[in-house]
Amino acid sequence: MHELTLINDLLNKIDTLARAQQASKVVSLTLQLGPLAHISPEHLRHHFYQAATGTVAEGARLDITVLNDITHPQAQDVILTTLEFET
Repeated sequence: MHELTLINDLLNKIDTLARAQQASKVVSLTLQLGPLAHISPEHLRHHFYQAATGTVAEGARLDITVLNDITHPQAQDVILTTLEFET
């Protein structure tokens, strides 16, 4: 399942960054969703909140910006742009 791999990769990245900042919790994060990422913002949000249960990102506010340029080098990606931590 594409969504599961995508979300697990994202949560692993978030966990790594949180540990590097010695953060106990992620308060919010912002993602850019490429137009060729093959997942809708609503679907991404749903899967993220389910998978984040029990992680440092549980309960974090998730903001998603959808990119429209299909020629963008990261048009197929979900890009983590910002993280706000609680220490």
